[in-house]
Amino acid sequence: MRRRKWLHVFSISLVLTGLLIFLYLNGYPFLDLMELKSLDARFLSRGQEPAGPFAVLATIDERSLDEIGKWPWPRARIADLIDRLSEEGAKVIAMDIVFPEPDENNNLRFVEWMQQQTRSLGLKEPRLERLLRGVRAEADNDSILAAAIRRSKARVVLGYFFHFSGGEISHLSEEERASRAANFRVSAVKLVQFTSPAAEEVEVFDALLPESNINKVAEATRLAGYYNIFPDIDGTVRWIPLVIRYQDRFYPALSLEAVRAYVGNIPLKIRVADYGIETIQLGPVTIPTDELGRLLINFRGAPHSFPHYSVADILAGRTPPGAFKDRMVFVGSTALGIYDLRVTPFSSVYPGLEVHANAADNILKQTFLFRPGWASFFDLAAILLMGLVTGFVLPWLRALYSIILIGVLFVGYLLVSQSLFVSDGIWLNAVYPLLTTVVVYTAVTLYRYIVEEREKKKIRGAFSFYVTPSVVNEMLKNPDKLKLGGDKKELTVLFSDIRGFTTLAEEMAPEALVHLLNEYLTEMTDVVFEFDGLLDKYIGDAIMAVFGAPLEQRDHAVRACRTALNMLRRLATIQIRWEKEGAPRLDIGIGINTGPMVVGNMGSERRFDYTVIGDAVNLASRLEGINKEYGSKVVISEFTYEQVKEDFFCRELDAVRVKGKARPVKIFELLALRSESDSRVAIIERFVQGLRYYRAQQWDEAEREFRESLASLPEDHAAELYLQRIAVLREEPPPAEWDGVFTMKRK
Repeated sequence: MRRRKWLHVFSISLVLTGLLIFLYLNGYPFLDLMELKSLDARFLSRGQEPAGPFAVLATIDERSLDEIGKWPWPRARIADLIDRLSEEGAKVIAMDIVFPEPDENNNLRFVEWMQQQTRSLGLKEPRLERLLRGVRAEADNDSILAAAIRRSKARVVLGYFFHFSGGEISHLSEEERASRAANFRVSAVKLVQFTSPAAEEVEVFDALLPESNINKVAEATRLAGYYNIFPDIDGTVRWIPLVIRYQDRFYPALSLEAVRAYVGNIPLKIRVADYGIETIQLGPVTIPTDELGRLLINFRGAPHSFPHYSVADILAGRTPPGAFKDRMVFVGSTALGIYDLRVTPFSSVYPGLEVHANAADNILKQTFLFRPGWASFFDLAAILLMGLVTGFVLPWLRALYSIILIGVLFVGYLLVSQSLFVSDGIWLNAVYPLLTTVVVYTAVTLYRYIVEEREKKKIRGAFSFYVTPSVVNEMLKNPDKLKLGGDKKELTVLFSDIRGFTTLAEEMAPEALVHLLNEYLTEMTDVVFEFDGLLDKYIGDAIMAVFGAPLEQRDHAVRACRTALNMLRRLATIQIRWEKEGAPRLDIGIGINTGPMVVGNMGSERRFDYTVIGDAVNLASRLEGINKEYGSKVVISEFTYEQVKEDFFCRELDAVRVKGKARPVKIFELLALRSESDSRVAIIERFVQGLRYYRAQQWDEAEREFRESLASLPEDHAAELYLQRIAVLREEPPPAEWDGVFTMKRK
């Protein structure tokens, strides 16, 4: 039964594990989202990490807006910022800003009006023309910005972005779209290798239209990168696409282009396979990305993980000396009103500018987060292992140990995955393996609960009439005891029977007899239950009870003897009531034996009874009948006597060979508890001494002892029996090999 149950549980775990593997392979949005949330939790658990000495931020913050004015500023201010950063020794200036239209703050309209006026008036004064040309140059903020970019000692990387949804550009006419595409002058990645013709059609980030800088600014430098950031479905930024394809050409991200400028414009190589982007290589550094070319950002921590310097402070010269020396400076907005704030694993208000700094820092420090090629195989193996181990082991464990096992598996896997995440930057799936453990554990527990409840109901139904509720509750802890078959154990069996029941049945009316018998059996059964015995069966007017099973009882022999004495007391009590009612007097005999016997469910698969069988059981039945021979109430075997002699007064009655047995057994009469007084206790020593003389064939001495015993207890039928035997043996002396054993001729 237990093996069959285990097979059922293992089958359940196998099916559920297979289901989780199917969901993993095909992707389930909710569980995939939960895995992303678990990634956030790993960041928080890991905590802050030191950023490298490469990147700093020049922020357009609230103080800058207060001091310089509302955004957008005249581009001459941006030019001043570039000049200032260049003077401070910045190595790269990356602009998280785009200049798609001419500067609205220019004074060119006034200068052009003056030039028109001089021409209309016919004024051709050279000095006036030179003055207007000079004023025009100083009024053209776009030209000022372009000039600052050209003369900067730092490499300036311009920013731009791509449109991806049709809704964003639906308001543009075809001419406007064509014009923007024609004016897009940003350099693409030259070294792109497609592994096969099919790789050219692979799905990557494909843009619809760029939003680029005006030509005057764009032509000032060949360095530019897009600053698009794409949050996941829950709005959290975890990735950044390092390349985007537009019109069959690949363009680098702002962070990647800034790093390339920082390390000296080394070649950027992209390898595209049939399934997506295979590798992105910057010089000797291979950058791990997914098939879409996205880098999983290894965030250093909360906002301000990188030094922030207000643009107002930079322009006013309030920054520390050397703050920008040989650094990569990302310029962009962090002010709330300009809206470049993102949600990241560390914060719900995180500057988008700092996202680029994190990506650049990851590449320069080569501290990547990634899923290695073997990660999927590991995930599948973990799902399979966690599910099958849980299903294989749980059926053999108790509830507490099951919880401990699940806790060890759960916490152990978390610790392993977190350790690899922190030390090696490896991202292993946590949700699917852990969910497999929880689902299998829940299903197995639910199955066990349903099956055990069914088995408990079966046990209650089978035993509620045979044992006390306390015994039933103990048995419910181990339902496997109800298997068909049995175990060999040492137990104690009690048989009781009504003397002369056949004659009684002939004399009484059937209704009165049934009423009397039912009342008697009820009272006697209550006594059996009082000592947690098992009522094995009623055999007509006889009762068979077992002690020590199904609930293990070390003192089963003592319990049986106490039951026998209490049955006699209870019978004496109800006899008083029966006499008043005119009912006949009942007398009973009890036989008790202790020994090895087979206990369990005996019968067929469809119907069986929980009972005991064996020679020890048969002997107990024979001992119950022996009471008639000796006029006793309770006879126990020598095997029971050895276990109860310290607790009860017993006298040896004889050594007998019961019918069907060759080996003699010593039998004892159970008299009383040692803690109680009983008049029969006084005759024990004299009777036993007479028995010794009897077995030694010292007839005179034996007769004397038995007569004195009979004088002390006139109703002692056992003493009378031995006096009769002595008389016979004097007439017919026993043979030389006589051992004093009495052979029973009847059951």
